[in-house]
Amino acid sequence: MESEGDSCSWGRSEDPEVVREKRLFKSRLPECLVQVACGHQHCAFPLNRNELCVWNTAGSPAAQPLCLSGHQHAISALSFGSKINPLLVCSASHERVIVWNLDECTTKLRDGLTPQGIIIGTLLRLVLHVRFSPDDQQVAVCAGNRIYMLSAKNEAILVKLNGHLAPVTAAEFCTWEKNMLISVSEDRSFKVWDYSTGLLMYQSGILTAFPLLSLLIDEEKRQIITGCAEGQLWIFSLSSDHNYRCVAHTDLKKEREKFYNKIWKSEEELGGRENASELCKTNSMKPEGSVEASLPVLLIEHCDYSVCFHSEENICCAQNRSYFWIGTSTGLLLINLANLELEAFLCYKDYSGLSIRFARLCSLMKKAVNGKVLCLITSMFEDIIAVLEVNPALLVTSQQSGILKSGNEGSLSVIARCPLLPTSPLCKNLNKNKKCPSKTHGVKSTVKDQPLVFHNKIKSSGYTAAPQMAMFSPNTKLKKNNVSKCKTSFKGKNKEYPLESSPPINHEAETSVSFQPTRICCVQYSGDGNYLACGLANKTVLIFNSDLTNTRHVFAGHDGAVNSVGWSHDKKWIVSASDDRTVRVWSVCKNEPALILGKEMFQRAVGFAQFYFMDTFILLCCGAEFHLLSFHLDAAKDDLRRGSDMLQMFSSFSVKWKQITFVFIYFQSIIYV
Repeated sequence: MESEGDSCSWGRSEDPEVVREKRLFKSRLPECLVQVACGHQHCAFPLNRNELCVWNTAGSPAAQPLCLSGHQHAISALSFGSKINPLLVCSASHERVIVWNLDECTTKLRDGLTPQGIIIGTLLRLVLHVRFSPDDQQVAVCAGNRIYMLSAKNEAILVKLNGHLAPVTAAEFCTWEKNMLISVSEDRSFKVWDYSTGLLMYQSGILTAFPLLSLLIDEEKRQIITGCAEGQLWIFSLSSDHNYRCVAHTDLKKEREKFYNKIWKSEEELGGRENASELCKTNSMKPEGSVEASLPVLLIEHCDYSVCFHSEENICCAQNRSYFWIGTSTGLLLINLANLELEAFLCYKDYSGLSIRFARLCSLMKKAVNGKVLCLITSMFEDIIAVLEVNPALLVTSQQSGILKSGNEGSLSVIARCPLLPTSPLCKNLNKNKKCPSKTHGVKSTVKDQPLVFHNKIKSSGYTAAPQMAMFSPNTKLKKNNVSKCKTSFKGKNKEYPLESSPPINHEAETSVSFQPTRICCVQYSGDGNYLACGLANKTVLIFNSDLTNTRHVFAGHDGAVNSVGWSHDKKWIVSASDDRTVRVWSVCKNEPALILGKEMFQRAVGFAQFYFMDTFILLCCGAEFHLLSFHLDAAKDDLRRGSDMLQMFSSFSVKWKQITFVFIYFQSIIYV
């Protein structure tokens, strides 16, 4: 179960317009229940274990639901048909599978008769999932590790699909491919079937260590989305020429933590409530003794709508985006289908008006009615069922408004006027996903490696021109009255120094870096100027606030004086070089080295090191040599495996002096442009 730190409350979380409990049912739920249904403005769930209850949400909230009897054992799975006229619902238990026509059942009840359904299957073992075909003529019944294709009009088994090694948890029909069915199972794989002939068309490998629980087919992009019990999502392409390849993968727990950090930052910058900041901060930095909860993907469903934001000029800006819902035991996540980022998170515990805090099962209506979506959830600990009415547009705007106001600080992007040369080592990371062509034996390359020497004088290369000592020549003939006086502006802790003032001679703050006299070898500000890193001769690296009021971090581990320190762009990593012939990359969050380049790589003391080219390389100098190293930091792996991976990666990605010389010449040309 989740700890209290996993719930993040912020402004307007108690707003009943975002989510409200439309109706609450108390009923003894079956222990074997694994699927409830919500669609076409109807909700279907078991009542007193073996009785089917169907409630029309479009009518009066106090209207009595439709109760249908026909099962002797507990109902385990429910599903609505694809068409509205007639509206069918399928209920499955251990002993039989029944298809009900709701229009006929309602008519018989009005006439005082007992409604009856059509029994389409018997004694199929425990049914975990049922799904109607697009034309409502067939029903896919997942019982154990088999899938039975049953007729929706009479009791007949059309095809048995065998192949999964564990219980099948979900199955979906492909609408644009005739006779195609896709299924996921607890064996952690998905399979593609031709259900008319029973042939297995494709089977995937094992995707994860946890069972696959849910499945969604995206008709627009022709992809399938599946989720597991540990909060992982995979997207596979169903295009004929893609061979079911994986196109995206995301971790919902990381996306949720990233979303919490955004809200915490926006609340802090806007002066929001302290309790919201503390809760979100607690979520991002787990305290000792907290329990990290799993995030099972119980449901994946589409949610398409338009979100409107009002700017300061009272202009309404509509954004048409495609979203999908992720139903979990603790709440509903709204994911942007374009970039798989979390746009909003509805946590049940954040709303006091909801009776259920932890859900065992959930089902969502595909299409919104009046901008609101119905959600059916069952309690994990109590015999209660709740029907929720969620306003997705208001949910997104209430949680994103603070982020939009506070943030996206001004930044400058510089685009090169010409692309990288194909021989540049900087192309290595850009082409890391492309397969390298295999070498053809017996064929010599027509381009040979030659030293970078020009034998003839070329006018454009600058050989015949006088050396240019300065890049820019400032205009010094400006009148004194035209010089604008730059007022000192404050932004956080940083100040902009007036241009017309003389160099500073008075210090504002002074701090001692050590109890003993110690030489400071290097200093380096972070990109935003909020922090200052210092390398000392006593083998340590210190990080201060920019006003020198607080020592935030102390890194110890070098065996010699620290000659150089450098920040990454996101301020999460620091690279340091030392006289001990080592280079270390430190994690600011964990106060430990994430990577150590040992003495076997360098013959002399490393004098300088920095992150380079969008933090994809480390540039360093050792004696009379330059090195350009490609690296990758994976904080998710354990230390032993990470260390071995890094050593192998650096040994294969070291760059020679000849290539480095070419890189510097190339970037000199970019600078002069």
